This record gives sequence, C-alpha cells and structure tokens, in this order.
Amino acid sequence: MMRGSGFDGGLRGVKTDPPVELEWEMRPGGMLVQRRLLDPGAQPPPMIRLRICYGESKFEVSVGPRATFRELKKELEAETGLRQAEQRVIYRGKERENGEFLDRCGVKDRSKLVVMEEPSSRERRYIEMRRNAKIQSSALAIAALSLEVDKYAAQVSAIEKSISSRKKVPELQITTLIELLMRQAVKLDGIVAEGDTSFQKTLLV
Repeated sequence: MMRGSGFDGGLRGVKTDPPVELEWEMRPGGMLVQRRLLDPGAQPPPMIRLRICYGESKFEVSVGPRATFRELKKELEAETGLRQAEQRVIYRGKERENGEFLDRCGVKDRSKLVVMEEPSSRERRYIEMRRNAKIQSSALAIAALSLEVDKYAAQVSAIEKSISSRKKVPELQITTLIELLMRQAVKLDGIVAEGDTSFQKTLLV
C-alpha cells in the first residue's frame, strides 16, 4: 500500500514548466481559434507559386505559404484589376475567408485557385462604365457645339463693331444670326451634362 506522503515526496524533486498561455482570435462567422504564433528567429518558409484562374485569364503568383487569403488578394489586385473587397477566392470548391491561412486550408506549391468578381461589384462597374460613356458623349457634343458658336461669335463681334461705329446693319443679317444661335442653344439644352461637362455647358450658354 503506497502512502500519500511518499508519492508527494517523489514529485517534489521534479521541475515542471510553467503553464503556457495561449492566444486566441475570433474568425469571421464567430469561430474562436488559436492565434498563430511565429518564432521571430526562425527562417521563413520558401515561397510557393499558385496557379490562378480568373475568367479566361490564367497566371501565377508567388506568396508565402503562411500568408492569409487577404494577403493573397492584395497580390491579385494588380493582375485582376479588382480591389480586395471585389474578389472571391475559391479553393477546392469553397470560397475562402480573408482571415484563413493558405497552408491550413491545404494550399501548397502549384495549387490551383479560382478568382471571381463579386456580383455587386460587377453591377457597380457596369453602371460606372455607362456613366463614363455618357459623360464622354456629352463632352464631345458640347465641344462640337462650341466650334459652331465660335464661328458665329466672329459675326456677332463684326455686327457690334458696326453698330458702335454707327454703321447700318441689315435687319435680316441680325435676325438670321439670332436664329442660328437659338438653334445651337436648343441643341445645348438637350445635352445632359454631369461633373466637368456641366461646367462646360454652363460656360457655353
């Protein structure tokens, strides 16, 4: 029969390590996981090359295996033209969260990933393209009208000069010029302008 005192005495000479404190982080979706702690003195692992498919484009990027998908998206911005918030990265048929680590998801050298554009981002891009095209069209129309008005401006200056010199100006010449300018004003009024083109339109009026 073993006595309690003898058992305690056997443990007194054993040196035990202090308890290790673990750090935790909250992942997207509310999942609590242990935070990855890296040894600052350890050599970083070699870079891995990933095969990326984005629409009809195929290219490769190099990242560290311990990088997160957020860091990967940052590398993909230049190749795809999409901001991080506009990207969806698919690996093994599943969309990956920004805070997930590549190696913990099984991503390794030569792994294939698919990048897609967020549907809402695609819609915003389409609306922005249409708006820019409309502004460009308005700017061209205003520029064309400006050239026409410049032609009439010379005639207006000539008439004003004649009147100031007390020279008689045919009424038909004045009414014809007024009619031509009014036609340009009607055309200008029909142009929908935004931003800088709105200022150009006001100036031309």
